[in-house]
Amino acid sequence: MTHPSPSTTTASRTPAGADLATDLRVTVLRLSRKIRSEAGTGELSEAQYCVLAGLTRHGPSTPRALADRDGVQPPTMTRTIAALEGAGLVARTAHPTDGRQVHIDITDAGAAVVDETRRLRADWMDGLLRELSAEERRTLEEAVAILRRVAGV
Repeated sequence: MTHPSPSTTTASRTPAGADLATDLRVTVLRLSRKIRSEAGTGELSEAQYCVLAGLTRHGPSTPRALADRDGVQPPTMTRTIAALEGAGLVARTAHPTDGRQVHIDITDAGAAVVDETRRLRADWMDGLLRELSAEERRTLEEAVAILRRVAGV
């Protein structure tokens, strides 16, 4: 009786594209970590930066909406907001229609942190892209379009 080789057995049990799926997932995660470490947010955590960036993009929001958007529990968001407020990067304002709630809004100092972080990250990425050939940059442009579709954005 013959036994299949290990590569044949693995290939027959592995759905088509599984290696691509794993490679893509690992590569995207590593790239994300590298972006954060190379052009980080200074003394802010990535979660704090995400709140600031979200406020820049979406405007003032309730703590609950911020928690929902970032996929965290309200107590976690409460701590994040408190740290940002303590640093003068966000401010609480009265909710326009519900006196029991507050809105969280980014301050000028918070907006400056977002602008600077975005600039640092863009400069870092631009430096990497300049090292690529024109063909490699075109390939990345195509990949970005595909990744956006896969991510639903």
